[in-house]
Amino acid sequence: MPAARVGSTKVGIYACGITPYDATHVGHAATYVAVDLLQRALRDQGLTVRYASCVTDVDDPLLERAAGTGVDWRELAAEQTALFGADMAALAVIPPDVYSGVVETIPATVDAVQRMLADGSAYRVPLEPGAGGATPELGDVYADLSGDGGFGNVSHLSEAEMLALFAERGGDPARPGKLNPLDPLLWRRERSGEPHWEAGSLGAGRPGWHIECAVIARTALGKDFDILAGGSDLLFPHHEMSGSHLRALAGGAAAPRIQVHSGMVGLDGEKMSKSRGNLVFVSTLRADGVDPMAIRVAMLAHHYRSDWEWSDAELRDAVARIEHWRAALSGAVAPPPDDAVAEIRSALADDLDSPRAIRAMDEWAARTLAGPKHDEEWPEGEPGVMARTVDALLGIRI
Repeated sequence: MPAARVGSTKVGIYACGITPYDATHVGHAATYVAVDLLQRALRDQGLTVRYASCVTDVDDPLLERAAGTGVDWRELAAEQTALFGADMAALAVIPPDVYSGVVETIPATVDAVQRMLADGSAYRVPLEPGAGGATPELGDVYADLSGDGGFGNVSHLSEAEMLALFAERGGDPARPGKLNPLDPLLWRRERSGEPHWEAGSLGAGRPGWHIECAVIARTALGKDFDILAGGSDLLFPHHEMSGSHLRALAGGAAAPRIQVHSGMVGLDGEKMSKSRGNLVFVSTLRADGVDPMAIRVAMLAHHYRSDWEWSDAELRDAVARIEHWRAALSGAVAPPPDDAVAEIRSALADDLDSPRAIRAMDEWAARTLAGPKHDEEWPEGEPGVMARTVDALLGIRI
């Protein structure tokens, strides 16, 4: 399990947040439950955790959804951000210590991009006709990856693989005027019909995706925070390029030390994604009367790094498991839980092995429901110890 730097009792975690144009689906939620599990395990070891995250409250998918539905993009972002917060609270996810929106951090992002231009780690690219308002000569701003010797050390992909994923996941490798097809956008100048903000020497516009997270993480946690977390689909380009921006802003210092990536959740044989529309929403499950703790248990039944499939059977198993645990915890006496508690802690210390932790609870519950042997006498109050354990360490409220 990731730990603090030698001699430190503090751990900084940054998890990339949502783009709020649709409700939280199970795949998204599983990532934040995994980060929550990490927080709980680190805190149980006596470490102080500072957790930061963001909401990408201005981005192309949000603007496209707002235009398609006739809703103001700011209203859509606020509505879906609130729904995401309600879903996370229902799933017992510890909220971030710092939760920043992209819009509110634009001044800090402008400052960062201006610094990168000044030190030569960024450059301007000419605009197409009609873009850039009154100052089109300022151009869009791109990061120059050629000076970053650490680029590629996160994803370990070939250039061909990088180019394919970059094009698939929001990049623009074919953009004329770039020094390198992989160079990412830092500042997008104003275009007709798009929101934009005044930015001094950059010209009016809005931030690129990767620089947003780099600036928010750096502002909240410092230049050398410990852990960057998110779904495995963010490994490239987002985390690779955010890390590159962090190095550029820090003058080459490596940050973060550790990257944690959760697996993808599928439905009907495909990765659950908004673009495909094969989604199961946490808010819909809740509205249908599903216990949020059963949703969380269904997620924790799989190792956070594994890819897996959501199904009705998965949910039924989780509901049955919760009922089994509740039956075991409803009595006044139970076998001493010391071994079970130790096994849960050991499992979490082993790369957050939540399936193993859950099995430990299953075994304790089965032993409890079987009752004491004829020569055993169980003390009172032990069910309360186990209830507090699964709440504190696994985030499951019984």
